[in-house]
Amino acid sequence: MLGQMKQLMEMKKQADRIKKELDAITVEVCDVPGIKVQMTGSQTFKSITLDENLLKPERKEQFQKDLLRSMNAAVKKAQTVAAQKMASSMPMGF
Repeated sequence: MLGQMKQLMEMKKQADRIKKELDAITVEVCDVPGIKVQMTGSQTFKSITLDENLLKPERKEQFQKDLLRSMNAAVKKAQTVAAQKMASSMPMGF
């Protein structure tokens, strides 16, 4: 029982360390011209930069689609980074 508790505490420490490392990583997506999205590896948005030409009323519908696509791409990229970080940090056979 004590061994299991020790193992759980070690896993908690490792998870906290990975979280800190992911917080320090920034991924950037510029898939759509005029839209740049930055987010941390732990999936917190850091910034969204927009070209002012995208903000014209006649472009509203396309802009919304493009922004959504960019944000989803950033989330997917951050998830990939997180999965790679976790896979490289986990002991084999776990």
